[in-house]
Amino acid sequence: MEKRKKEPRLETKTGCEARMDVKFVPETGRWHIFCFSDEHNHDLLDTQFSAMLHAHRKMSEADIMQMMNMLKFGISTSQIFGLLASQAGGYEFVGYGSRDMYNEIARQRRQIHGDAARVLKKLEDMRLKDPQLYFKACHDSRGLLRNLFWSDGISQLDYRLFRDVIAFDTMYKKNKYSCPLVIFSGVNHHNQTIVFATAFIVDETTNTYIWLLRQLMFAMKDYALGHLIRNATSNVGNPSFTSKFRKIMLEDYEIPVFKRKWVQLIEEFGLEDKPWVNNMYEEKHMYVGSQYDLTSFVEHFQRCVTHLRFKEFNADYESTREVPVMQTCIELLERFAAELYTHEIFLLFRPFLSRAGSMRVLNKIENNEDCIKYIVCKHGRPDFLWIVEFHQEEMIFMCTCLRMESFGIPCEHIVKVLVDKDICEILRSLVLDRWNKNVKSALNDPSGFTRNAVVISRQSTLMEFSKQLAAVAAKVPERYEETRDKIMGLYSYYKAADEGTNQP
Repeated sequence: MEKRKKEPRLETKTGCEARMDVKFVPETGRWHIFCFSDEHNHDLLDTQFSAMLHAHRKMSEADIMQMMNMLKFGISTSQIFGLLASQAGGYEFVGYGSRDMYNEIARQRRQIHGDAARVLKKLEDMRLKDPQLYFKACHDSRGLLRNLFWSDGISQLDYRLFRDVIAFDTMYKKNKYSCPLVIFSGVNHHNQTIVFATAFIVDETTNTYIWLLRQLMFAMKDYALGHLIRNATSNVGNPSFTSKFRKIMLEDYEIPVFKRKWVQLIEEFGLEDKPWVNNMYEEKHMYVGSQYDLTSFVEHFQRCVTHLRFKEFNADYESTREVPVMQTCIELLERFAAELYTHEIFLLFRPFLSRAGSMRVLNKIENNEDCIKYIVCKHGRPDFLWIVEFHQEEMIFMCTCLRMESFGIPCEHIVKVLVDKDICEILRSLVLDRWNKNVKSALNDPSGFTRNAVVISRQSTLMEFSKQLAAVAAKVPERYEETRDKIMGLYSYYKAADEGTNQP
């Protein structure tokens, strides 16, 4: 098959001599026509097509703003064009085409040269709307962007409440540079995913991850890991140990592997009897170790985060408004849990209430005045045993199944002891604040809506009112002119106010 050639662009020039020349006359202060010819060598364009002439095709500021806002939320350009056509009453009344929209999008993005500069400008703009937003860029010796870290204000508030669970994940090829994307995430009081921080990195070296964790500490005002490293330096005083200690703390090891690595490290430096090392190991549970350009990716990623926050907002609403139907025979405890926990966590806890009915207390051992041990087993299965300790003075329960310690909700064995002791509510020591439906009530803006989202919502509302007004005003010429003049007057006044001038 012969190689196809691209069809030449259609010719629009005809050598028409029709013209009008004007010039400014300083003496009169006016523009004067000094040459005019209306002799055309072609048929004149029908007036219905005049809006499609290149000189007439232009997007208004309002349309550009609406288009860019929709792009931020993942709406395609063709869909935006269809919506604008619907608002205008038809495609022929829009006044421009889809190609003009693509050109305008490119022009908007070209206003700042370089993808790295654009993404930093984007984050600066985001910080104007969210003063708590933290971001940090790392450049190499040539001034090229290597790593980029950011965390907004809501993520930092979430970290304060839910930092007991942190996931550290790296994803690949989610941007046109194939840079690894690092996401620090957790779970909220509805057991939903939340994002604490995000970063682009160019490699996965130890130094890069140290830089990332330091940025996380700075963003969250959390110096736990930094405190560890400083203590390692001051208490051991061996730079080689500090380097290997840092590496072992930053690696993603399974628990048995971590224990083996730890023992090897301590034996290598002869620190078996060092008090700080032994104490620190005992406290190890306290420490946690596409095709978009960067700017577009940040916009789309933040849109996804906003969607996650809306899901949380909706779950908050459902937990506040809806009350589940009681289904177990332990109704008082079940009702207390329904009022205390979010709906999702309550649904996770209710099976433990049901299974508590199949448990029985075999024996009760009072070792001393404070601690009582309950031997619990499944009904008819005395070979399956669990030991529940109850410390009366502190009102603390502990079970050998460790479900309370691992997930933060009481197990069926503890529930059985509560029933046995005729306790009708879940004790404070058995309630993690993170699962409480009111955990975010003390925070400002618990819904997670950003100021930008509120502005966009207002724009949508005003647009809807404007369409209703236009529908009735356009029917009568006098109404049309009055509405047009008032709208343009308000627009000029507000624009002048934004620009800091006194006169519209």
